[in-house]
Amino acid sequence: MGDIEAPSSNQPRQTLLLSVLPSKEFVSSRKGMLLIAEVALSFVSFVCFAASWAAAFVTVPLLEFLAALFLLFAYSTKFNERFKGFLWPLMDFMRCVTASIIFFIISIIAVSKYGDGSSKAAGVFGFIATIVFALDFYLIFNELANFLKQGGESNDEPSRQQDHSSDSDSD
Repeated sequence: MGDIEAPSSNQPRQTLLLSVLPSKEFVSSRKGMLLIAEVALSFVSFVCFAASWAAAFVTVPLLEFLAALFLLFAYSTKFNERFKGFLWPLMDFMRCVTASIIFFIISIIAVSKYGDGSSKAAGVFGFIATIVFALDFYLIFNELANFLKQGGESNDEPSRQQDHSSDSDSD
């Protein structure tokens, strides 16, 4: 009897773990890869800053790590679709713009002012993170610009409107 109950007790833990992990579709998407890169680079930069003489800059990578991790979780579990009141793309855009600017500034300071190896490594990873965040905000900006050029309509709505107009023409 104990053997029969053991597999069923592991199944809820596995489904809980799978519900927290990002889906394969999202991870293989462009946004998923960018968010994973942002999480990884922010964490590595955080660790390097924490071990360096430039430990005063440890707050920025930590906050960006947590913000990117939250958005990775929100987008992969479609949490953002449940809360339509937030402007998710705009919030993500502002996060990427501020992160790229601040990472660029603290990376310059870490590389130029501090001489230890971990400060230099934190600066290098900060520059790479700057590029990734800048690429992400550029892509988000292009998506927002295309959305606004369409008059704020989603891609699904124009096709539905065309279907309704063709139905009324046939009547």
